[in-house]
Amino acid sequence: MSMVMLKVNGRSVTLDVDPATPLLYVLSDDLALRGPKFGCGLGQCGSCTVIVKGQATRSCITPVSSVAGAEITTLEGLGSSEKPHPIQKAFIDEQAMQCGFCVNGVIMTAKAYLDRYPKATDAEIQQTMSGVLCRCHAHTRMVRAIKRYAQGVKA
Repeated sequence: MSMVMLKVNGRSVTLDVDPATPLLYVLSDDLALRGPKFGCGLGQCGSCTVIVKGQATRSCITPVSSVAGAEITTLEGLGSSEKPHPIQKAFIDEQAMQCGFCVNGVIMTAKAYLDRYPKATDAEIQQTMSGVLCRCHAHTRMVRAIKRYAQGVKA
C-alpha cells in the first residue's frame, strides 16, 4: 500500500491504496462515485470511462498510480440534477437514455472528444462513439443528443 494523491472533480484526495488498483475501484469503492460503471473489466465496453487530462480514459484498466496528481473528471463532476452540464441537458432533452448503464461512457467519451475536436463531423463522432457498447439500442437518441451538444460547442 502507498499514499496516492488524486484530483477528482476538482477535489484533492489522498488515499492509502495499492498503486496497481484500477482507478475504477478507487472511484467507486473509496470515493463512492457511481457514474463510472464496471462493465467488462477489460477496457472494451466504455461504461467505466472518465476524463483524465482531457482524454477519455477507461478506468477499469488504468492503475491508480498512473493518474496520481492528474485532473480526473467523472460524470458527477460535470453537473448536478439542479444544474446539468450542457451535454447532460442534451441527453435529457433527447430522452437519450434507456437502461442508463452505458450512458456514463457515452457522455464522457463524447464530451472529451468534442472538447478536443469541436468541429468534428458526424462521421468522426460516429467513429469515436463506436467503441462504447450499448445493449438497449438507444443509439439514435444518443447520437441526436451528442449532435445537439456539438452544435453548442461549435457555436
